[in-house]
Amino acid sequence: MCRIAGFWDFHHNQRYDVETTIRAMRDSLSHGGPDDAGVYAHRNIALALGHRRLSILDLSPLGHQPMSNDRGTVWITYNGEVYNFKEVREELIKKHYAFLSNSDTEVILKAYEEWGLESVQKFRGMFAFALWDENKQELILCRDRAGVKPLYWYYRDGLFLFASELKAFHKHPGFRKNLDEKALAAFLRYGYVPTPHSIFKDTHKLEAGHFLIINRTQNLKKINYWDVKDYYSRGAEQEKNGYWKGRSEEDIANELESYLRESFNLRMVSDVPVGVFLSGGIDSSAVCALLAQEGHKLKTFTIGFYEQDYNEAEYARKVATHLGTEHTELYCTPQEAFNIIPKLPELYDEPFGDPSGIPTHLVSQLARKHVKVSLSADGGDELFCGYTRYEIVGDKIKTLTGLPFPHLISKLLDAVNPDVALALYKKLSFLFPRYTNFRDRYIKLRNVLRADSLSEQYRLANSYFTDEDLVEIGLNAGHSAELDAESLDVFHQMMLIDFKTYLPDDILVKVDRATMAIALEGREPLLDHKLVEYVAGLPAAYKYKNGIQKYILKKILYKYVPKELVDRPKQGFGMPVYEWFKNDLKNLYQEYLNHDRIKKEGIFNAAAVERLLSDYVNDKGVNAHRLWFLFVFELWREKWL
Repeated sequence: MCRIAGFWDFHHNQRYDVETTIRAMRDSLSHGGPDDAGVYAHRNIALALGHRRLSILDLSPLGHQPMSNDRGTVWITYNGEVYNFKEVREELIKKHYAFLSNSDTEVILKAYEEWGLESVQKFRGMFAFALWDENKQELILCRDRAGVKPLYWYYRDGLFLFASELKAFHKHPGFRKNLDEKALAAFLRYGYVPTPHSIFKDTHKLEAGHFLIINRTQNLKKINYWDVKDYYSRGAEQEKNGYWKGRSEEDIANELESYLRESFNLRMVSDVPVGVFLSGGIDSSAVCALLAQEGHKLKTFTIGFYEQDYNEAEYARKVATHLGTEHTELYCTPQEAFNIIPKLPELYDEPFGDPSGIPTHLVSQLARKHVKVSLSADGGDELFCGYTRYEIVGDKIKTLTGLPFPHLISKLLDAVNPDVALALYKKLSFLFPRYTNFRDRYIKLRNVLRADSLSEQYRLANSYFTDEDLVEIGLNAGHSAELDAESLDVFHQMMLIDFKTYLPDDILVKVDRATMAIALEGREPLLDHKLVEYVAGLPAAYKYKNGIQKYILKKILYKYVPKELVDRPKQGFGMPVYEWFKNDLKNLYQEYLNHDRIKKEGIFNAAAVERLLSDYVNDKGVNAHRLWFLFVFELWREKWL
């Protein structure tokens, strides 16, 4: 696990020193690779690769990067792990390749020599890498199938940059950091900037499962080598043709368990100790239970909170005791969490609004005292229908779209101003459920009814700022990730959307930045592509059955962990940030979101932000995420713009 950076400046003209610049870019990422550092600089064409190393496999100097082939015609800088590298290596040895190291880096390099771009189909793991092919005069970027490892790129005026984190770009004199206001609007809508966009213009995230190739004529080409939608679609076709009817539930559970065991065992491949983040929920308990069954002696780590609504530590402790893990827990104080807030712009060098990034960083710090690698059970909700919103939104969308003439109802709601509707609601509130955010709900209902597709309905239902809110604060509607998934059932559509958006742009970003900031490698055992392909193809009834979410995964888990230890309402991994810091945040919000400051910056409508802040301070039902997102952006802007 490492950090990478590089560039190709087609209009260099000796404006700066190539090697000095790549070293500066590389060393801005030293937190993620403290064990070693290297560069490759091709001064004649102003092309350079940089690498910071966190040694996990082959701890010797033979794993040094950037690494070249025997002839020095292909170079690689690589971040990640290919867990099945030994099997691929054996295949290459049979083809008469010789190896100097025991690293997966050398395997990727020589696999590319043998099979070209098709070599990626051999790899099981998480990775982001750049290959310089001297003979073809091509620079090739590649990102893993699920998007576990990050990879940004920038291209403008003949300058091409790439890096694991945006902060490296700021070290290149040619980088132009122009704010993309559509990306900002998208951030306020979702709490993250959706791929392939970035907070800066001309700057992008490489999509999961993609290559990006640039050659000496500056021709850019993208290749999509893997797409999870293909496996959802194939599964839907199999279900339509009766493929699953002859299979018993027991057979399918056993088959799934074999995929889980294989994936989990692969993630234990390491030359350093490996731990597990354990929440006591279904996903992390399943990871620990199956690994314990395989004979692995596990170190598990949990963050606890004194507020019961947020605390999962007691459940994790019971699971750890049952499985016999070496368990460590830390109860977090408000001050420990509050101390991380000023660090957020450095941890997440693009605006990132998920406050659970704070406890994720804390549990990572706890684990790093004991291990260098830790497994995380992210992806289970997207694969096995685990989010509560799937049930809630799915049922609501079915109800709403079942109404006669939903567009007509939307137009009727359009005719009534939301503020008028709110005033009327207050007068008649004794007739309805009491909502503090009635205005938001009213606007969302109208917009969902107006939408033409389920993906659009789901997007709107999960937005924090609506189109109207964005216009009010001075922005136009932002970027969105529209996916064509209409051929799938409702639950699979939502899971597919989240797998391609929320998972890589929020969940995996959160874990990657929180762990790599303190040189801890995070691994995702539920995101092995063979496992993902199998689960995506299963009928939705195995994931959500008779009101039970994660049905088939629970069926497997209950064989090894008593049901009463893990069977409880879903509790997302978060912390009471708004409750703890209500007064402190008010002070910070007054500092960063005050009228004069916002007006001077000229990005937002200062009067609209002032009204929003006033409503929040006076407890008028403002969604707390909105002020948090605006605050997080202002923290980021202060550091990076």
